[in-house]
Amino acid sequence: MIGVYLSGTGNTKHCVEKLVHLMDDTALCVPLEDAQIRSLLEKEGTIVLGYPTQFSNAPFMVRDFINKNDSLWKGKKLFIINTMGLFSGDGTGCTARLLKKHGAEILGGMQIKMPDSVCDSKLLKKSVEENIQIVKSADGRMKEAARQMREGRYPQEGLSVIAHIKGLFGQRLWFYRKTKGYTNKLKISDSCIGCGLCSKECPMNNIQIEGNRATSGNRCTMCYRCISLCPQKAITLLGDTVKEQCRYEKYAQ
Repeated sequence: MIGVYLSGTGNTKHCVEKLVHLMDDTALCVPLEDAQIRSLLEKEGTIVLGYPTQFSNAPFMVRDFINKNDSLWKGKKLFIINTMGLFSGDGTGCTARLLKKHGAEILGGMQIKMPDSVCDSKLLKKSVEENIQIVKSADGRMKEAARQMREGRYPQEGLSVIAHIKGLFGQRLWFYRKTKGYTNKLKISDSCIGCGLCSKECPMNNIQIEGNRATSGNRCTMCYRCISLCPQKAITLLGDTVKEQCRYEKYAQ
């Protein structure tokens, strides 16, 4: 077994590592951008794949990776985790359908509520205490899921036809343009001091430092990692100002 994840603010990383290590405390968990990711996945028969949901869809980086490595999935068994601030619909189903086309067997899926990670919006923001409770609840759900999975009973969240309809009509149809590909909408203000942290941490290598200033390209996957880490709060995406830099570490106990 191996866990692989795209994680912007640490939520999904925590969930994948938590569930995988409850199943097998020796299993490896690696980020999707790891340079050895394909060779690591080739060696494993069971994969736990995790990512944050975006408008009831998987981040384009995840879908792009699946399609570009289509031969990798044949015969693999996958369990899918998606993290969400409030609503997911069929957030797990989006990748499950892709993976099935490439010959994968889908064991199941979990859609886990975690603290909201959209740093430049006030929507869904909660107090630190409330977010601590959200994380505790998520950990409890994963502990129970691991117990069931050891008995061969896998959660099937987000994989049904009803979930597909909810995701499609609840969000995806209305926000399709935001998730159909990578975006060039990342904004970097004059507050930037060119420290290079965003460039180092971007999973897409989409940010470069030029003349002591960060500049972004057109391959942002909207993970919010750079926005949540920038010491100057100089980066935004959907909004115009950073409201709260949401990081899992703030809510971990």
